[in-house]
Amino acid sequence: MSDPISKNRSVPILSIQDLDKIFHLNGNPIHALKNVNLQIQKGEFICLIGASGCGKSTLLRIIGGFEQATSGVARLYHAPIQEPGSERGMVFQDYGLFPWLTVRQNIAFGPKQRGLPAARLREISDHYLDMVGLTRFADHFPSQLSGGMKQRVSIARVLANDCDVLLMDEPFGALDALTREVLQQELLNIWEKTKLTVIFVTHAVEEAVLLADRVVVMTAGPGRVERDYTIPLERPRRITAPEFNAVRQELTDMLSSHVSHAKAA
Repeated sequence: MSDPISKNRSVPILSIQDLDKIFHLNGNPIHALKNVNLQIQKGEFICLIGASGCGKSTLLRIIGGFEQATSGVARLYHAPIQEPGSERGMVFQDYGLFPWLTVRQNIAFGPKQRGLPAARLREISDHYLDMVGLTRFADHFPSQLSGGMKQRVSIARVLANDCDVLLMDEPFGALDALTREVLQQELLNIWEKTKLTVIFVTHAVEEAVLLADRVVVMTAGPGRVERDYTIPLERPRRITAPEFNAVRQELTDMLSSHVSHAKAA
């Protein structure tokens, strides 16, 4: 398999510089992110990990345009990110599907808003239904699907918007272990086919080591980039391999150290 990191490195698809985010609660400032710097190349699969409250999801929402930084900047190529855009698709843990629309209609929702003709909408929905393995369920409603199937629809709906960057906020966190394992592999297959840039937030170190080209380790709040760790493993990866477990243990020790320091403080 070709190395996805060897793509054009001339201009990062995402550049985050000196980024801070402060929330205010009952008049008191809460420093969620502090001096975050990160560059992501087109086609990379990046996982963000860190203790609860370290700002992973906040950073993802800033990249998605759903939150504004207090200071610093997040750029898509050269343009500052100021609002959501179709080039950045976001997949949440809670699916976010429209319950009154069928699977096909959910997938075609974005393209339909762009005014594409019915024949093109059918072509797009057929393509992504096949990609996520849900062709037989095209006319089902979300309430008739399992959690794993709903998440497949959510991913397909984002892909149908022809995004460049796929933002995923613990998308498999609510799923059972077997379904999670299946969807992890399906996500890797989709990533390999589409060459998307993926930024994936997770609490699970094993998931990060399995999926990512690079794992960005964030400190317990205020969130900073503690380490930008390139996974030194070829694909496909086996979670039972000694070298896999060595990487997992190194990252786990790093996170455990962060939690211990946060409690001591």
